[in-house]
Amino acid sequence: MWERLLDRLMRRLVREGDLQITMPGGETRRYGDGRGLSAAATIHDRSTIRQLVRAPDLGLGEAYMDRRLTIAQNDLEGFLALLGRNVMRYGRGRLSVAARGPARLLRHVAQFNPVPAARRNVRHHYDLSNDFYRLMLDKDMQYSCAYFADDAMTLEQAQAAKKHLIARKLLLEPGMRVLDIGCGWGGMALTLARDYGARVTGITLSERQLELARARAREAGLEGQVEFRLQDYRKVGETFDRVVSVGMLEHVGVPHMRTYFNRVRDLLAPDGVALIHTIGRSTPPSATSPWLRRYIFPGGYIPAVSEVMPAIERAGLHLADLEVLHGSHYARTLAAWRARFEQHREAIRARFDDRFLRMWRYYLGLSETGFRELGMVVHHYQLARDRSRMPTTRAYLLS
Repeated sequence: MWERLLDRLMRRLVREGDLQITMPGGETRRYGDGRGLSAAATIHDRSTIRQLVRAPDLGLGEAYMDRRLTIAQNDLEGFLALLGRNVMRYGRGRLSVAARGPARLLRHVAQFNPVPAARRNVRHHYDLSNDFYRLMLDKDMQYSCAYFADDAMTLEQAQAAKKHLIARKLLLEPGMRVLDIGCGWGGMALTLARDYGARVTGITLSERQLELARARAREAGLEGQVEFRLQDYRKVGETFDRVVSVGMLEHVGVPHMRTYFNRVRDLLAPDGVALIHTIGRSTPPSATSPWLRRYIFPGGYIPAVSEVMPAIERAGLHLADLEVLHGSHYARTLAAWRARFEQHREAIRARFDDRFLRMWRYYLGLSETGFRELGMVVHHYQLARDRSRMPTTRAYLLS
């Protein structure tokens, strides 16, 4: 019965490409029109078939992690790309259904992130090991989308371009006080202090990130200009000329969206400007992948513009500019991280087990597929308390 149900599901979904699935009994079935992308996988036990039918997203990720499903030539990226393209073209109704009915309530429960839960969720992912992230990321340890202003850029150059694009959008002047919400390992804060003369306060909920960010400030001689704290954005009491937040909105959750933007408003001086850099979706509101939520980003959610804008408007903030960075920027970033992950595979294996390695390979491949095939993009929300202080053209971004 379960094989018949899986076969029916795959025939409905996979209409383009050439996908071959070998069943536990040895029978190989083909799906798609035989043109374009191709991939082949083997399912090694019948219980996996049942899991794939009942919970395709979670079942697929766990089967790959446990080697209950293997992919020919280890071409995980090609396999996910084929599935992702078909899901986007022929399964889009499934992408938004989670935002309606009883599933909407469950979605809000999954994204409920009061301060204690936010701390646990951040530490689950970001406190793994600073050495691990050093192996995968660029030298500045930027763990967010790079900006490939031209095709010849290295990852390091594209991450530097991202930071300077954000700095231009902040309209910085020397001596301005800046709050960096979700400062990571400190790269953005250190850049704004060193290259733009800002006085920066960076906050994070990760103890490992805090430790390294403070060490980097000492090494750079910027201790008097940069302060790093272990602090939730809801607990900050001062006001700032500028607020920047890169890759943190994805951890807020829709139930807290109004709180977040109310806090951004309250943290800004009357003539203040904020720049919020976040992954976004070009599809309607949906739900976080159950696999990603369980293994990678508990409490995380990628918001649609339609979920962000009401909170911005109700906070009394003015949307001065909204830029959509093409998904290829993050796809290239993820491909570079994946290449470095594979390059340092043995060093990572010395710290973590094989299941962890497969989990992270699946995470990086699934994320890259999201930006190449599933309509994921990056949004830059430039916000102001007083729109009369903002430039009337975008010429300042060209300098």
